[in-house]
Amino acid sequence: MAAPAQLKAVQHHLRTAQEHEKRDPVVAYYCRLYAMQTGMKLDSKTPECRKFLVKLMDQLESMKTELSDDDSITQEVVGNAHIENYALKMFLYADNEDRAGRFHKNMIKSFYTASLLLDVLSVFGELSEENIQHRKYARWKAAYIHNCLKSGETPEAGPIGMDLDQEAADEDEGFSGLALSQGGSFRGGGAASSQDAGGAAAPGIGFAGGSESGPSGPPGNVRVPPGAHAPANTPADSVKPVPMPRTAVDPDLSGGQRQGDVRLSAEDFTKAQKYCKYAGSALQYEDVPTAVHNLQKALKLLTTGKE
Repeated sequence: MAAPAQLKAVQHHLRTAQEHEKRDPVVAYYCRLYAMQTGMKLDSKTPECRKFLVKLMDQLESMKTELSDDDSITQEVVGNAHIENYALKMFLYADNEDRAGRFHKNMIKSFYTASLLLDVLSVFGELSEENIQHRKYARWKAAYIHNCLKSGETPEAGPIGMDLDQEAADEDEGFSGLALSQGGSFRGGGAASSQDAGGAAAPGIGFAGGSESGPSGPPGNVRVPPGAHAPANTPADSVKPVPMPRTAVDPDLSGGQRQGDVRLSAEDFTKAQKYCKYAGSALQYEDVPTAVHNLQKALKLLTTGKE
């Protein structure tokens, strides 16, 4: 169902939900929840918006019933970990393709979808500063590469730099040239790829539309000052797991105190649970290093009382 014009701001989130209906129902559920919560703030009074939001609520209730056995739906901390890991997985894929100079429509789509899913994380509370930076960078990169390829120019690979303090990166006005359209096509050059972040083709989704912004830089008011850098903690630098032996154990754990010797607060138990949930979510994507890393953090906290 198409959103009314007043709720245009959540249309891409709803399309992302539709794309993940069968592929990942948890992602679909939280995309719709974000759209509903945001839509209520935008316009819940006009008849067409109210009718649309009521249908969306009914759809959410139905999904919640169908997914009642899924911890990602019943436990907020698990749902948070699931969406964040999924978003960063897409970001990593696109960022790695970008740094390798492989520019194509699926890496652009992955950058943009990652930014939408980072929006969705706000249903769990305020976004971390790190995720805010990742979101800005992903949206800017998607528009920048799209505009370059549309104009037949070769984008500059990797973190060429941007002013992350420019809020324009978060505004729709900055993405006039980046329109997701079902059944569309990507107008421009660049090597095509049949894989997206999940390793499967993105069915029937393409990029179309025009832009007045220059092809050699980001759209809107986002500028690329010479010598500047991408976000300090882009996933390719700080989130990408580092391969390690399966038997590797954090050396700090070897001298840790036994649980009986440590006083743990309620907050410590909550943090440990969160690390375990992150590990479980990482294993859904067969990301063993990230799972091991989070389990080690949980074990260290429980055995030493320190992170």
